[in-house]
Amino acid sequence: MSAKVATQKFSFPFSCAAHRCQQDEVTQKGCVQVKALALHDLQENPILSKQSPAAVIGALVHNENQVQESSKPPPGADVAPAQVLVCAKASQSAVLSRQNVSEKLMVESEDQRPVAKRQLSSESAARTITVVKKSAVRKEAEEQRHLKPKAHLGQRVSPCAVAAGQRRRRKDLFTNSEVFHRVDSHVIRAGAELKEKCVYDVKLIVQSITKGARNELERLRAIWVWLCHNIEYDVSGYLGHSEKLSSPEDVIAAGRGVCCGYSNLCTEMCREVGIECQEVPGHSKGIGYRQGQSLKNVKSDHLWNGVLLGGQWFLLDACWGAGRVDMEHESFVKRFDDFYFLTDPEEFIDSHFPDEEKWQLLDMPITVGEFERRVFKTSAFFTMGLRLIQPHHSHIVTDDGEATVSLGFSRPATFTYEITQHQDLLHCGASEQKESSNSSHGLLTVSHRSMKLQLLPPASGAYDVKVFARPESATTHLIWVCSFTVECPTPRAMEEIPENPFLSWGLQPVAGSLGVAGSSQGSEVAEVEEGVFELTLKTSRPLMVLCELVHPGLEAAVAKRCLLTQIQPNVLTCHVLCPLHGFYRLSVFVRDYEKTEVKFQNAANFLLHCKGKVVGPDELFPPNLGSACGPGTRTSEAGLSKFSHTTPLVTTQQGKCNITFHNQRDLELHTVLSREESRTAAIPLSRHLFCTYTDSKVTVSVSLPDPGVYRLGLYARLTPGGDFNPMCDFVLRNSCDQPGPPFPCVYSAWRKGCVLFEPRVGLLEPLSWVRFRVRVPGAQRVSVVGETRTDLKLNKSRVWEGEVSSGNGLRQLKLAAASGDSGDMAVLMTFDIKQLEREV
Repeated sequence: MSAKVATQKFSFPFSCAAHRCQQDEVTQKGCVQVKALALHDLQENPILSKQSPAAVIGALVHNENQVQESSKPPPGADVAPAQVLVCAKASQSAVLSRQNVSEKLMVESEDQRPVAKRQLSSESAARTITVVKKSAVRKEAEEQRHLKPKAHLGQRVSPCAVAAGQRRRRKDLFTNSEVFHRVDSHVIRAGAELKEKCVYDVKLIVQSITKGARNELERLRAIWVWLCHNIEYDVSGYLGHSEKLSSPEDVIAAGRGVCCGYSNLCTEMCREVGIECQEVPGHSKGIGYRQGQSLKNVKSDHLWNGVLLGGQWFLLDACWGAGRVDMEHESFVKRFDDFYFLTDPEEFIDSHFPDEEKWQLLDMPITVGEFERRVFKTSAFFTMGLRLIQPHHSHIVTDDGEATVSLGFSRPATFTYEITQHQDLLHCGASEQKESSNSSHGLLTVSHRSMKLQLLPPASGAYDVKVFARPESATTHLIWVCSFTVECPTPRAMEEIPENPFLSWGLQPVAGSLGVAGSSQGSEVAEVEEGVFELTLKTSRPLMVLCELVHPGLEAAVAKRCLLTQIQPNVLTCHVLCPLHGFYRLSVFVRDYEKTEVKFQNAANFLLHCKGKVVGPDELFPPNLGSACGPGTRTSEAGLSKFSHTTPLVTTQQGKCNITFHNQRDLELHTVLSREESRTAAIPLSRHLFCTYTDSKVTVSVSLPDPGVYRLGLYARLTPGGDFNPMCDFVLRNSCDQPGPPFPCVYSAWRKGCVLFEPRVGLLEPLSWVRFRVRVPGAQRVSVVGETRTDLKLNKSRVWEGEVSSGNGLRQLKLAAASGDSGDMAVLMTFDIKQLEREV
């Protein structure tokens, strides 16, 4: 055996490809057999030649016969003059027999360990062996019950030695980081005390922070937490403004270091507690990483660590766990990131690519080219349980000016994004995002278990896209979770998309908790036909709603006249008019109906596209519409029911209509008719309304003077002496060119139970006989007063009737009634008489 082979035989790590070692021979009873080095091998190796001619090697045996058998050299072997096997009889302890460990023997070369700088490397590991007492081994075995058995003494475990499918994951070691609460708290307190006392000695620090640690995993955790909380990244050293610190003592004293400072110190501290730890050099997608750059034949720029736990290698990066670098301000931002403690290799490989393939710890290692193409994912991507649906690589080329990004999630989350001009550096710009973002270059929609982002770059060129997310229940800023680069050869010719400050399109993730159970419109773009759109939201409880419509070319005052909302106990309806071509944002805000002190919250946002017919200016909804149109929650609570028109939109082609309902609480009612004032009317619009009250039924008759759109407002006095409160509004659309006549002018004596049968118009023809038919409950006498008084007669149906001349030159007829014994007449209503044009 050559000196080179002997060194590799007992060094770490083994090479999985070119330098794979032969397996130690194992006896039938499972005991490891180790051959001593030949004398000339010792003489060939300048390092090993400094040892005693009798090289001491650890071995596991079960009886003396096996010791004797194992000491016999194979035929033809070149055996040293002195050959020693250090053996120990197997313990009869049940615990140790199950662990298959009797003693842990290692002899350390003292002259190869300088006191000032004891850094474990592949070279020093090859010449380093440690002696541990039997009692310590027994204690170690007791502490490690929760872990799988460690590698047998004398064996060296290669990073690629774990069989496919048998690798334990981080979750197999511990369920979550809360299990380390006791350890973490102790380390943070001890670290602060040591810093205050200016203790910089590695051994003393390790002894202090690992005090109370019950097993190997807790000791490693203590070391890692101490590194993350007590060493800051040396930004000045990285940028070349000051000397980089790398030795453990210098890093501890200064409290800062670059990546090699973290990895060297982690290795040294692990060695103090007997944990096998190796520095792993490689490439990372950290600060300085340039997107799209080729790493082939480029020297690696990062160091992290691999540690051996329970016979298996795991990965950790204390440098990334300590915080992040703010390159804009050239400063370090301390932010403990637990994700990089024993990170699963399948997730670690997205940001860390080792120089040696074996340190990927993957069943199917990837190439450096695949690493370059992989989507960069931050730790938040994994801790939030996100998964990448598409694309599979970080560089996207648009198809017809569009590119799509899609993420899945297992727990409800909120998303937003940022699209900017491409920059080489990956880590530039914000790592957090507030509630709003400029979304005019993309459409973000969130469904039950996935997020879809359709990117629409505004011009040819390259762009950077950052996706941000947070758990739905969180109130913090959204965190950067992944990045892409988008190349757009030819942008799509399209109208401008209005900004969406509410993160996503469709129902918001919080819509359900706000009381919105479903929507008639999904998250996709809604194509508007004929310039009219209707949205229906199902609710799980009574809600109030407000809507907002935004278009790049639409003024806010006009946009308000494009919306009409109906609020019902289990349904919210929004009617939308589109007066312009292009894209609109329709945002819906809700709150609980009864909780007037609660603010409205965004429940949904919809993208509407109108490319066909649009609505004209004279077709817009009338101004001053209330938030509640048509029958709904408010009218039901007031006892107004059985409406003849269940929707707020009423269309008439004859210029007249009747709206009926029941007034169960006998409330005092008031109605108002209004429209956009384009000209001064000779007769006020109030004369085109006429209300009739019979028992609990109310009939509101409308006769419209011109074509157009009108608002009919219904009000009720809910408490005696109180103000009239709005109940609901109706929108009346009249397409009749023939002007409708006004109704008579009604006075307060016209009360409940009074019914006008004839005439139903308030403007009478002159020189004509007019038939009157009217019911007035409790009246003793009913008369029409003109030039003379004409008393009407009461028929068998309790209707007062008679014919009255409109005369010549009269301007008005009055309908009056007398009640009781006093005989005083009260005017019920007046009728105007058209005036004949005088000939000149």
